[in-house]
Amino acid sequence: MKKIKAAIVGYGNIGHYVLDALQTAPDFEIAGVVRRDAANIPAELNGLPVVTDINALSGVDVAILCTPSREVENYASRLLAQGFNTVDSFDIHGDIPGTRERLAKIAEAHGKVSVLSAGWDPGSDSVVRALLEACAPKGITYTNFGPGMSMGHTVAVKAIPGVKAALSMTIPVGTGIHRRMVYVELNDGADFNTVAAAIKADPYFAHDETHVQQVESVDALKDMGHGVNLTRKGVSGKTQNQLFTFDMKINNPALTAQILVGAARAAMRQRPGCYTLIELPVVDLLPGTRDEWVRRLV
Repeated sequence: MKKIKAAIVGYGNIGHYVLDALQTAPDFEIAGVVRRDAANIPAELNGLPVVTDINALSGVDVAILCTPSREVENYASRLLAQGFNTVDSFDIHGDIPGTRERLAKIAEAHGKVSVLSAGWDPGSDSVVRALLEACAPKGITYTNFGPGMSMGHTVAVKAIPGVKAALSMTIPVGTGIHRRMVYVELNDGADFNTVAAAIKADPYFAHDETHVQQVESVDALKDMGHGVNLTRKGVSGKTQNQLFTFDMKINNPALTAQILVGAARAAMRQRPGCYTLIELPVVDLLPGTRDEWVRRLV
């Protein structure tokens, strides 16, 4: 079996866990890691090529983008145009349709595949929501996140001027409504009120109840745990009161990384274009052949 050669682009929390997931995947080979500082190599990357330009790596089939969401489109556009398939965990829900449309044009023009927003939400939770819609076409679905650390929100806070370190916690209020608890360490001279106002105005936070607190140490508060409860109450045919729930408690970056690796596998099996997870056959996320999984799971 020819293994899929994957490059990890970016090496923060998600990149670290993507490395773990690739090392345990039977059908992948790690082509190398692309990061801004290729001279500062963590011990776990010893023996792997670490470069600043993906073109310095050999035979890359797919680039797994472990970058902040606001950088994803730039990276994906550039890499698709250079001839690489890409997958990412872009998590700005409202921007997904437009990003998908723009990346699809680039991917199709260069005969490549982009899998967009392949984390757990958006991503695997999107697949669950789609299945629940099929089970009860009329009804309401509530997605309740947490309590737990939101990586996308935390990265967004870290990018705000004056912030030295940050943690954004998502607290479910119920019926899909959430409270954002943001904890920040500030750089010397930074004004807390200015930073807090910028956080609350950011699109990641502007539509939720957001509380910002200054703390001495973000690391003393940090926990990668997260979770979701999906509930749908609706109608199957003409039958009322169908109730479905899906619940999980997870390590946030570990699950995101695992879905990214599955999406990288699926990318090798699609026609050129840009896809979200609900557009991919679920079986394509799994190693091996379709026949094997049909015998095992159906």
